[in-house]
Amino acid sequence: MMRYIKLVILLCVPLTLTAHDIADADQELLANGSLWAYIWVGAKHMLTGYDHLLFLTGVIFYLNGFKSIVRFITAFTVGHSITLLFATYWGVKVDEHLIDAVIALSVFYKGFENLGGFEKLFNSSSPNLMFMVFTFGLIHGLGLSTRLQSFNIGDELFLAKIISFNVGVEMGQVLALIPIVFVISKWKSLKSYESFYKAVNFYLIIAGVFLFILQMNGFFNS
Repeated sequence: MMRYIKLVILLCVPLTLTAHDIADADQELLANGSLWAYIWVGAKHMLTGYDHLLFLTGVIFYLNGFKSIVRFITAFTVGHSITLLFATYWGVKVDEHLIDAVIALSVFYKGFENLGGFEKLFNSSSPNLMFMVFTFGLIHGLGLSTRLQSFNIGDELFLAKIISFNVGVEMGQVLALIPIVFVISKWKSLKSYESFYKAVNFYLIIAGVFLFILQMNGFFNS
């Protein structure tokens, strides 16, 4: 158990410690760049957004076939696009630590569901996956909006900047999902897949708990 916890810490803490420096660099880029800068920062945020990617990894594990993956990822994309666009445009702000804590719980949830947690602990089937993916998409989008609102993006071309950031997020999401889908799809044909499946989803549970504690600690000490 301690080995898994230490692995989570090693993977997550460096990203958290460098977050401020990344924000400063992105702010300078956005201040001096065009709409392409917003696309780039949006893509980079998704590619380095380990909490978003962990959740999507859990979703991919549950699915079979390209059409199924497209349907569920589209639901997630629509969800996070809605809250990213509207929350940013209307200036709806939430505490970054609290929203990231909820996103961490979505990571925990997906690992828990994939390992049959609802059946084992509650003797019931898990909630409708499409509904949950869309709902968590809304929550993840609020986190993305909070991130965008942390920058000074000015009033000029305000809506275009939000849309450009969202386009970048979608591009980053596609680029990140390609290797994830490839690895999981290929591994399904191997004898070690069941062990791989259990190990990764157990890691999602541990990662979700650790990230939740990390964000709540940030909230109470901010």
